[in-house]
Amino acid sequence: MATTAPRLGPAPGRGHVLVRLLLVAAALLGALLAGAGPASAHAALTGSDPQDGAVVATAPKEVNLTFSEEVAMSDDSIRVLDPAGKRVDTGEIQNLCSGSVVRYGVTLLPGLPDGTYTVAWQTVSADSHPVSGAFTFSVGAPSTTSVVLPDTPIGGGLVGTLYGIARYLSYAGFVVLVGGGAFVLACWPRGAAVRPVQRLVVRGWLTLTAATLALLLLRHPYTKTGRLGDVFDLGGLRAVLETKTGAALSSRLLLLGAAALFVAVLFGAYARRRDEKEHKDLAFGLALGGTVVAAGIAGTWALAEHASTGLQPGIAMPVDILHLLAVAAWLGGLTALLVALYRAPSVERSAVERYSNLAFGSVVVLAATGIYQTWRQVGTWSALTGTRYGQLLLVKVGLVAVLIGIGWVSRRWVRRLAERPAGAEDDDLPDADETSDADETSVEDAADEPDAERAAQLARQRAAVATARRKKARDADPERAGLRRSVLTEAAVAVVLLAVTTVLTSTEPARTEEEAGRGRAAAGPAAVPNRPIDVRLPFDTGGTDGKGTVQLTLDPGRTGANALHLYVLRPNGRALDVPEVKVSFTLKAKDIGPLPVLPDRIQTGHWTASGVQLPMAGEWLMQVTVRTSEIDQTTIEKNVKIG
Repeated sequence: MATTAPRLGPAPGRGHVLVRLLLVAAALLGALLAGAGPASAHAALTGSDPQDGAVVATAPKEVNLTFSEEVAMSDDSIRVLDPAGKRVDTGEIQNLCSGSVVRYGVTLLPGLPDGTYTVAWQTVSADSHPVSGAFTFSVGAPSTTSVVLPDTPIGGGLVGTLYGIARYLSYAGFVVLVGGGAFVLACWPRGAAVRPVQRLVVRGWLTLTAATLALLLLRHPYTKTGRLGDVFDLGGLRAVLETKTGAALSSRLLLLGAAALFVAVLFGAYARRRDEKEHKDLAFGLALGGTVVAAGIAGTWALAEHASTGLQPGIAMPVDILHLLAVAAWLGGLTALLVALYRAPSVERSAVERYSNLAFGSVVVLAATGIYQTWRQVGTWSALTGTRYGQLLLVKVGLVAVLIGIGWVSRRWVRRLAERPAGAEDDDLPDADETSDADETSVEDAADEPDAERAAQLARQRAAVATARRKKARDADPERAGLRRSVLTEAAVAVVLLAVTTVLTSTEPARTEEEAGRGRAAAGPAAVPNRPIDVRLPFDTGGTDGKGTVQLTLDPGRTGANALHLYVLRPNGRALDVPEVKVSFTLKAKDIGPLPVLPDRIQTGHWTASGVQLPMAGEWLMQVTVRTSEIDQTTIEKNVKIG
């Protein structure tokens, strides 16, 4: 006779252990989320023209912003406001992207007076997260400004909090739905007929569906307005559905319809099927179909978030899907096992052993995919310890290590169960369902006696005593009690691990953060001694082959003699041969200049000049004139700080 694990109720004092574990998990979760703040965007502003805090002699014709990755722009993504708060741009976004450079601009109205102007911008990065910010520049001289920017950035406030909760619930629902279904099919087929397990998986489906709907409705206020009332804006919802994230969320809802059919068959026809061959055929179909649906749902995250942008998206997206499926099989199966140990009438030792093997395989997949994701999102050891993403990743790795350690303890309890001969007490104890049926029969029979009320009361008392005796006998089994405690501890740590993962997916990747920091340093107003100044300036002469980018390097970027290297590039990044290039430097604060520089053509698109003398430190106006034909030329300019 197969030995089964009986229904396990809390042993005396076990409730205090459960409460302590849940309190620890809640405290860790609260500390994590309290320090998380608004979700950081994954596209970063790496440069601007004019630069933040710059003072220019004359009003520029346009304002340009450079980002670390692709962003989705609309007419209101860049706004330029005068000192009185009035908008002074045309509202038409110009796409100035060239090669790997992501740059957008907006044209300013002519005749702007002197004063301090505010540039406010907000957009959505390629991996679905909102990004916003503001900076100022001055024309002529700084002045006071009455512009008041919102205290809460886009993606923060109440809407950001609700969106974050919905994200967490969507991950939790996915883990329970997929992991619970996998546990039943792969580890405990008899569990398909167990009500607590059925309720767990169904609640996972409901949670994921409700969270997905909430994300879809909150998406517009989360990325655009920040107002909770805009969840009912049908125009905003229509705009969301046209985005990559909206398509992913709507696809997830469609796949959840297929998942509902899977759950219905699993807990309906599959649970009732008695013929062994038909049962195996149905199990194979459910396993195949369930895997396809689960992979499709996981793909909706890969399509819209980290994996869809950055390095090697063609490899990163399948790896991300495998990672999510492994997490669900491990943690979702753990949740189902916990429910089975505490709420189900019985669970076979073989089922626990099969889950142990499934968890081990999931950890192997997690390790392989996690190493690739770490390299892709972090890149360097300094980024691992010096960025928020890297620090959160270290916390996640630590929690996974703790889970593996607890899992090792659980495997020891499983081995002890397998090695111990089946005790007579296991076979003699009735299942919970049998006890419940016997108790109900006793009460019904007692109701036919002359003193029905008294007999029914006695029957209930006998049932309570029998149940207490049964629980006491089962809880006296140290192996099963140890297994329940270790699985419960795993589940508590898994709650915190899932929270860390959720925050990690809404944090700017370490590689992007470091690259953005280097870009800001290179494009900043202050030059670093002995470090060259690098600038990229788009131009358009209006003629044939009139569009391109000037890439200029001034080395070492300080007073005295400098070497100048200038590259003229087409929009696709290839070298552009032009008849003439001229450069000049003017220090308006000291009435010096313009100092002309006539670089020599070295090869196609490459011009150089040595011994460029800049006699004083300060903010110099650099003007570059590019001539692409006999009559087509333009002059572009930029302020650079010479140390």
